[in-house]
Amino acid sequence: MTGPPPADRYARQTAADRPGIAQPVPLRPVPEQPWSRIFAAALLIFALLLGGWEAYWRAYGVHPGIANTYGLWTIQRRRIDAGEGDATVLLGASRVFFDIQLPVWERLAGRRPIQLAIEGTSPLPFLEDLADDPRFTGRVLVGVAPDVFFSGYQYRGGVLSYMRRESPSQRIGQWLSMHFVEPYLAFDDPDYALATLLARQPWPARPGKRWFTEVRKLSESELDRNTHLWSKVGDDPQYRELARNIWREGFEPSDDDPTPQEAAKAEHEQIERAAKAVAKLRARGVRVLFVRMPSTGEYIAYENKEFPRARTWDALLARSGAPGIHFEDYPELRPDVQGYYLPEWSHMARPDGERFTAALYRVIQRDFWGPGAAEAAAAPRSPAAR
Repeated sequence: MTGPPPADRYARQTAADRPGIAQPVPLRPVPEQPWSRIFAAALLIFALLLGGWEAYWRAYGVHPGIANTYGLWTIQRRRIDAGEGDATVLLGASRVFFDIQLPVWERLAGRRPIQLAIEGTSPLPFLEDLADDPRFTGRVLVGVAPDVFFSGYQYRGGVLSYMRRESPSQRIGQWLSMHFVEPYLAFDDPDYALATLLARQPWPARPGKRWFTEVRKLSESELDRNTHLWSKVGDDPQYRELARNIWREGFEPSDDDPTPQEAAKAEHEQIERAAKAVAKLRARGVRVLFVRMPSTGEYIAYENKEFPRARTWDALLARSGAPGIHFEDYPELRPDVQGYYLPEWSHMARPDGERFTAALYRVIQRDFWGPGAAEAAAAPRSPAAR
């Protein structure tokens, strides 16, 4: 095209160009450009940047996987409403969530349990939810991580309210994401979102404000919430030490810590809540089994110091009347005997979680839920076994 463009196409008209006529809405010039080639180039640049970001995180060890969202948890909880009320349900914090492997349980039991454990969150609200739901008539295993259970800590406690108010658009979004996005893109992991990475930078601390490091990615999940410890935690010494240092921050005294009186009150309240929920469940024939999952190293030293067994675990079983499995009482469940590898002292590497799940299931069937197990369950564990 030669010569200047037509004035009425690209020039901005003014009132002087239209005497006696009201000023029209300004027309902004849009020059001729090879828009198709510009669009193709922009698309190519976008694809290259996206591919580079994806390749970067895959090289770091991140794999495509399913995010453990409230929506994913809600899908599993609704299985009870849909007719699976007689199923075995797993409750607890991250140790039950990461260490109990659903395929192994299914291979031994012939049926997959419903995984409702959620990291960093006391299982008591979920136990109470099941106790109030007459559709649930199955069995429930309740994992006990002392620092979470007896303090009532609720890192992801909003999941129950989310379940009750989940909108159709949220359901659709969850379904689309877990089928068409998450299985294919490693960088979609919430721990590597750009906003998360920016917030994680070593910004200057504010005066009088103690800096806590957020817990980093520890696990990988599947569609039915079967979850295992991320292999990088065990295989990468630097990342393993990072995870340990984050736990150490919680072991150190803080001004925000409750007083001994406040801690004792919280423990009593949690034990009473558990006892009431267990009574409701057992009244309609539901079997409840508490399990103290393994921990090692500095983590168990902290737990034994702050949440002594006699004051917490033993009191829970005595008050609730429910049976319990403490890993220290069973050689087949003890890391020091079986060699279970807990890289950051709190969760097992995947192969060890599979071995542990099989051992735990056999203990449960032998002593608690299997045929003829009533007598074994009634017999107290000897102090020598502890």
